[in-house]
Amino acid sequence: MSTPSTLWTRDFTIITLGSVVSMVGSNMSGFAMSIMVLDYTGSTLLYAIFNICFQLPVLIVPLLAGPYLDRMSRKKVIYRLDFLSATLYLLMFLLMWQGWFNYVLLLAFCLVTGAINSVYSVAYDSFYPNLITEGNFSRAYSISSLLWPLAAMTAPIAALIYDSMGSILPLLAIDAVSFFVAACFERTIRYQETHMAQAAPVQSRNVLRQFGTDFKEGLSYIISEKGLLAVTLYFTVGSFAGGGGGTLHLPFFRSHAYLYAMWPVAAVTLYAIVSNASVVGRLIGGLFHYKVHFPTDWKFRIAVTVYFVVALMAAISLYLPIPLMALAFFITGVLGVTSYNIRIAATQSYVPDTKRARFNGTFQMLCSLGGVVGTLLAGTLAEGMDERHVILLFEAVDVAAILFFIVGGRKFVAKLYNRDL
Repeated sequence: MSTPSTLWTRDFTIITLGSVVSMVGSNMSGFAMSIMVLDYTGSTLLYAIFNICFQLPVLIVPLLAGPYLDRMSRKKVIYRLDFLSATLYLLMFLLMWQGWFNYVLLLAFCLVTGAINSVYSVAYDSFYPNLITEGNFSRAYSISSLLWPLAAMTAPIAALIYDSMGSILPLLAIDAVSFFVAACFERTIRYQETHMAQAAPVQSRNVLRQFGTDFKEGLSYIISEKGLLAVTLYFTVGSFAGGGGGTLHLPFFRSHAYLYAMWPVAAVTLYAIVSNASVVGRLIGGLFHYKVHFPTDWKFRIAVTVYFVVALMAAISLYLPIPLMALAFFITGVLGVTSYNIRIAATQSYVPDTKRARFNGTFQMLCSLGGVVGTLLAGTLAEGMDERHVILLFEAVDVAAILFFIVGGRKFVAKLYNRDL
């Protein structure tokens, strides 16, 4: 078995740096665009619809992409999609620079970028494990868990740029450059993919019929693996609760700005700063997991405890004063990394490379379906209810899912999680 010091190979370093660069640009422009839409429409429901448009393609595209990504080069898909994203953000910059801004244009842009992101995510999640040396899965995914927090730390910068300049144009330009640089990095990865040669042969020249065959095979595999099935179903419900509840944070700060009048910054900027406590928590959690290896037999019990505590923190955070709210976000960040690390290292190391894209596509589709339904329902309920009450209701559903799928499927989930990785 390889020693931990072999994790930082050339290819692993490239994929990590490329991800950081593209995620920083994407997070900055995405956060500012959300504020802009909320300012432009003044409606929580239209704001929710805007977020849903980015998520809608994930309901279909991963299912379509998964079977094909098990038969084609995932590396080429990754860097070509990043080049395409760079082009689209540059085009959006030019259109908005010329005054072509409107709500419908933003919805169309979100649909297209959401579709690209859907294919990219399946390709990336399926390709990434191949760049991890043996015995380093937990450490590698602790690094992966740090990438989003690093990118999310730029949210206050994005908010300040948008507030001070009154425009999203600089952020769109940054995003175009970020995706271009990431694609240039990723194109130089040397790993030789082998899954194409090992994939099951095409059984039909009819594209739809072959897709149906591939999809049924992937679905049958998940159903036959009780641990994978329980985890997939729980995270679908968790995405419903987390996606719906998370959508309401920014509108809550916008509509309840009077609660935070004593703070020397605008309510939205204050939210960006407070929510970054979760980012700091994720960073610390990721560093902890990079250094510390959980005892194999404890992983399932740790995961279940984390799921319950995260649900509790989400339910009560907006009821708390700012210092305690920041603490709740921080705890959620630390524990969120723990949940992510245990789950993704277990599933990605367990699923064969020849079926990994189909599994990831199905998993992402179901989680996105939960997120879309949660976002739409939360936005609708928040038109007549306090956002905090809606979140409380959603987290009650999340707790029920933990009890039913994870605790109820303990025998199979523990077998999946409690492995030495």
